[in-house]
Amino acid sequence: MAKKKAITEYDLKAARKLFEDYQAKRKDTKEVKLPLDTIEVDELSRNETLNRLYEVVDNLIEMIYATGRPSLELPSRTASNIIWDEENDLLLLGKQIIKKQFHSLASVADITRLMRVAEVVHELLVKDKHSTLRDVFYQDVEIYGEQKNSDKSIEDISSMLYTTRNSTHIIASAKGLCVGRLRIRDENNIIDLEKFGSGAWAITPMLDKVDIIESDAEFILVIEKEAAMRRISEDKFWKKYPSIIMTAKGAADIATRMFLKRLNKELQLPVFSLVDSDPYGHYIHSVYLRGSKRLSYESPFLATPDIKLLGVLTKDLDKYNVPKKARLDMKPMDIKRTKELLKEDFVKKNKKWEEDLKLALQFKKKAEIQALSSHGLEFLSEEYLPEKLSTGDWI
Repeated sequence: MAKKKAITEYDLKAARKLFEDYQAKRKDTKEVKLPLDTIEVDELSRNETLNRLYEVVDNLIEMIYATGRPSLELPSRTASNIIWDEENDLLLLGKQIIKKQFHSLASVADITRLMRVAEVVHELLVKDKHSTLRDVFYQDVEIYGEQKNSDKSIEDISSMLYTTRNSTHIIASAKGLCVGRLRIRDENNIIDLEKFGSGAWAITPMLDKVDIIESDAEFILVIEKEAAMRRISEDKFWKKYPSIIMTAKGAADIATRMFLKRLNKELQLPVFSLVDSDPYGHYIHSVYLRGSKRLSYESPFLATPDIKLLGVLTKDLDKYNVPKKARLDMKPMDIKRTKELLKEDFVKKNKKWEEDLKLALQFKKKAEIQALSSHGLEFLSEEYLPEKLSTGDWI
């Protein structure tokens, strides 16, 4: 069993020094400059998005009068056009362009769906309303057939307008939670995230209506599992260690990623992730870190490139004496996904990350965050996290 270790003032000072060094470094960091071979996407106001939509329609009308053969051009979102920007550690969309033609039988279904979504976006922006992905699908089931078709058209519209999906007022259902040292304004309501008792604030997908007012937090902790978040929240971890705690209850949804990005950017705070010690947990961390391939055109607004993987690392299983019975055998799919991660350039460039994944393959073992509770309910909040934060033991 792990040796009990009292939390000392030294721990707090050591952690604080790390965070102060981080903030000093961030202040010297310039705005992200995207590579020339990638597209630039803007986060637009409602009127700006409308203007871009009107420009697209005006161009279509001009083509109809000029040639009678209108078409739409938009960035290709195929795998071959997704670029890993090593300098900024982001997945971005390249400048390959595809053309959707109105007179082509092969693209008639795509064009019809695309124009129907454009109509929905126009209505939402004019009325200043928001709609979920599911709502859009049900507005015209016969045209879309399946939701994956309407979702694809929504992403096509966003990339065609060179803007984020939130700027079109089409939002995904949010599932994230947040608690801790933070005050925000949601429309006309001031919300203090320290005053939720045993609960937490549900992150809204309508983040265009949310303003960050103030925070005296020194770091942000993103936790994969809701159960683990509630465990340390019940211990009021964020009171003793000034912090903001978040979870997306598993895979990172867009609203949680976008809100995290805003907090990181506006508050200039270091960010750490706490995930299961398995390839799925590492993948979740990677999505927070450099974005996802499907939404690569939005990576600058969703990714947090300097997020650190705090745990649970493979090496932590022995270091913190996680009992053998609390460790699980890796299944063939776990081994396959770990090997896939090891092939990624962003992992190869991070030797500590690469070593930890190779260690997992060597042991063929994985563990959930809750495995640390085998040393007691408070072990996670009173020993594991404080020690990791104060010693800089992260990837």
